[in-house]
Amino acid sequence: MPASRFTQTGNYRTGYRQDQTIFATYAEQASLIALLLLLLLLPQLLPKTVLRDVNMIMIYAVAVIGLNITTGYTGLINIGQAAFMGVGAYATALAATRWNLPFFVAIPLGGVAGAVVGTVVGLPSLRLKYLYLAVATLAFQIIFEWGVGHSPLLEQGGAISLPTVQVFGVRDTFLNHNAFWYYLILPVLIVLALLWRNVLRTRHGRAMIAVRDNDRAAAAMGINPGNSKLTAFMLGSFYAGIAGGLFAYFQKAVVIEDYGLHISVQLLAMAIVGGLGSVPGSFLGPMFIVALDRIMEALSQKLGGANLFPAGVDVATALRPLSFGLAIVLFLMYEPRGLANWWRLARLYFKKWPFKF
Repeated sequence: MPASRFTQTGNYRTGYRQDQTIFATYAEQASLIALLLLLLLLPQLLPKTVLRDVNMIMIYAVAVIGLNITTGYTGLINIGQAAFMGVGAYATALAATRWNLPFFVAIPLGGVAGAVVGTVVGLPSLRLKYLYLAVATLAFQIIFEWGVGHSPLLEQGGAISLPTVQVFGVRDTFLNHNAFWYYLILPVLIVLALLWRNVLRTRHGRAMIAVRDNDRAAAAMGINPGNSKLTAFMLGSFYAGIAGGLFAYFQKAVVIEDYGLHISVQLLAMAIVGGLGSVPGSFLGPMFIVALDRIMEALSQKLGGANLFPAGVDVATALRPLSFGLAIVLFLMYEPRGLANWWRLARLYFKKWPFKF
């Protein structure tokens, strides 16, 4: 442990238990408490439209953590994360509408359904790698959309309305909808992030990283790469299923268009921009992409009102995909470790401040 519990003055850790501590100093613990207090007060400080974007960021963060488990930490390219979200969303909707289960039971069931389907979809990873595995997950995304679109049980992709939620006498209404779900999504996100952070420190998490770096070397060390890959798919799709259930309740309906291929690409972009194989990147990526989308939407409205383009030209349709693709390309070229690396450098700077070295 550090010589001073108030500041990080050096690396004085002498055991594995000390090395596994997440918050080693009082300053880090105080910053965590301050952040939690700020998050609790956030709905009182933000307008409703911005709070809705914050809710979307948190739901996407849950899905991106799952995608990072599969792609970032285990090295298995997954282009079907939105389909796993859809599995969780439809399982949640069926549990709530057909079985009349409460939301706190229906959403975990959606996560379990996503985990089961993800384990089955992950079976090709025992034989396939790299681009071939990516095509296999892409095939599942297409099969999912086709299957839902031709299933009478799932309204052939049409809207399935979910019942209104009530917690401790507080009912989800039009006036408090965003704040109501903010206080429900936030603890779920915190618990799932801490859960993965602790799994990462176990032998299962270390095995996934070893398989990502070199699966043959991992097998030579006694690790079963197949088990690690299937575990990664199971956990990643479980997180996606939970995110899909939360998204379904937040939107008050399940529609197939919310879980299409473009959402899978968007989630993959969030993971890349945030930083693959990074828990902080799973938060920073959704924040960046959602903020970029809103900025481009506002910019397109201003440009459209300035009469700079011919009549009939949809500026938003051009600007938003352009900025989206440009952000991915620039991050891959100039910052492949994503925004998580900027966060790491900022923490390192304040850890050594006011000293330069």
